[in-house]
Amino acid sequence: MKLTPDATLGVLVVVTGAVLMAAGALWKGRAVRPLAPRRARALAWQAYLRALTRSAELAIASARDAAGHGEPAIVTVEDVVRLAHVRFGYEEVVREHAAAALRHAYERGGCAADTVTDAYSAIQ
Repeated sequence: MKLTPDATLGVLVVVTGAVLMAAGALWKGRAVRPLAPRRARALAWQAYLRALTRSAELAIASARDAAGHGEPAIVTVEDVVRLAHVRFGYEEVVREHAAAALRHAYERGGCAADTVTDAYSAIQ
């Protein structure tokens, strides 16, 4: 029985697929690196900070959109906490963390000219 090049290529593809399926069945989708609790906590903290920062930016943007022409936008720490809960699913957000994220976004965005916030008085 003589195999043509096309048949040889087909057999090679089938064998390669079978080997990959067998390897997948043996490894059962395990992660390459096992879960390290310290790394998981660090990544969770980074995701939390990123969500708070994004919530503060969204709160400032929505307050600016809601403010009338010539009126200052009013952004509260509660807006940041609410957005972190609604948009990112954080049930509990520490007010001090939300205030720090709002202060950071407020200063970085140059919001002192047209925005008012309670983030500085929230540290008590």
